[in-house]
Amino acid sequence: MTRQLVFAPEARADLRRLFAYIAEDAGAARAAAFLQRVETYCQGLVDFPQRGTMRDDLLPSLRTVGFARRATIAFTVRPDVVRIVRVLYGGRDLRVAFDDE
Repeated sequence: MTRQLVFAPEARADLRRLFAYIAEDAGAARAAAFLQRVETYCQGLVDFPQRGTMRDDLLPSLRTVGFARRATIAFTVRPDVVRIVRVLYGGRDLRVAFDDE
């Protein structure tokens, strides 16, 4: 069975904010390239979903993994889907991000 990759609306919003933040400092091309790398990395979770650290304290079956020493990708895994829940940049506090939801 092949898993599907799905980005939650909150993760898509995180990516839009991240694009704007990077583009402001480094330009749209760099921002787009970074987001492409994030999305490519997320696609790799489909084949190797057991990466990262379990964070059941925040959400049942939640895992987190660091990306490029600047972002944290929070995701859940089911037999048929890897769901990217959040993409937090620059040391944002996961607990605060999940408490806000």
